[in-house]
Amino acid sequence: MLGAIVAIMIAGFITGALARLAVPGPDPMPVWLTVAIGLVGSWGGGAVAAAIWGWRATTAVSLFGFVAAILLVVAYRRFYQGRPITGPEARRYPERGVGLDRFRERRERAEHMVRQAQHGQAQAEAQDVTDQLRELAELHEQGVLTNEEFEAKKRDLLSRL
Repeated sequence: MLGAIVAIMIAGFITGALARLAVPGPDPMPVWLTVAIGLVGSWGGGAVAAAIWGWRATTAVSLFGFVAAILLVVAYRRFYQGRPITGPEARRYPERGVGLDRFRERRERAEHMVRQAQHGQAQAEAQDVTDQLRELAELHEQGVLTNEEFEAKKRDLLSRL
């Protein structure tokens, strides 16, 4: 029983995900909504196909279920999000949608983490250049490097910042 429920949920997720991919443009939504679209589309479209050709027409049942899931994604985008299905406006990021606030929070957190990592990397590089400049100055003071060599290497290191 539990295995059948898990299999149905996985099938719903796959159908919903493929339906979302079939409609161009971003559609950030929670996993549960993707599963719901896949399940309702499969059930509704499959029921229509079964009513027309009977349950033995498994290809028609599957195909109608997939098409119904696509139509649900189109309806969600058009009527709930208020976005067109085609054209350049279809590719813009939605301003309204289920789970969109949470998605924005996660994206902002991820962007913040990337900025912190980049800042940390820049600081490490600057510290590395500073350490190398100190070593160059010591070599210059010891007479290992000439004035010209010291200035050339110093310019090279400073150009990395």
